[in-house]
Amino acid sequence: MNLSSLSDLSFQESGEWPLPIRLLAILLLCTLLWAAGYWYIIKDKRIELAALEQKEIALKSEFVTKQGKAANLAIYKEQMVEIRQMFASMLHQLPNRDEVADLLVDISREGLINGLEFELFDPQNEQPKDFYAELPISIRVTGKYHQFGDFVSGIAALPRIVTLHNLTMNPLVTDGQMTMTITAKTYRYFDEDEVDGVQ
Repeated sequence: MNLSSLSDLSFQESGEWPLPIRLLAILLLCTLLWAAGYWYIIKDKRIELAALEQKEIALKSEFVTKQGKAANLAIYKEQMVEIRQMFASMLHQLPNRDEVADLLVDISREGLINGLEFELFDPQNEQPKDFYAELPISIRVTGKYHQFGDFVSGIAALPRIVTLHNLTMNPLVTDGQMTMTITAKTYRYFDEDEVDGVQ
């Protein structure tokens, strides 16, 4: 078969073409159909598929996270109940507005019971915080070292929360006496009407 006979080929007589020409034509037609199908159908679908695969990975990760939380949900609920109970217990240890005066009396009584002499007992103004107010009290007492320890232990044993800050101790010249300067802080929770006013 020579090349001049290729120009004599007609599409109406394609069934009578020689076998290699028919195979080549079929191969060319298949290639054109595949290229057209890829260009018009598959190319956009591949981009969409890649986006969906990324979304699938993100959803699987989210599923694993949520499954872990769901598996531990009962434990989390138990912990929330415990935290609420602890918070209520701690909140109960904060004095309300009416109990602050009694707490100040309890602190000064602890000093007197332990034989300390008060040089300064100065409750400061309240400092509002989120849902509570901080009540600092500047204290300076004179006494012996062990009396200071008993005083601090007595304050720690009070039923209300009192924290001690900025402790300094200085010796006096006479009789083994010392002075202790300390800031005691107690905390008062706000009543509901006060919380609305702070916010």
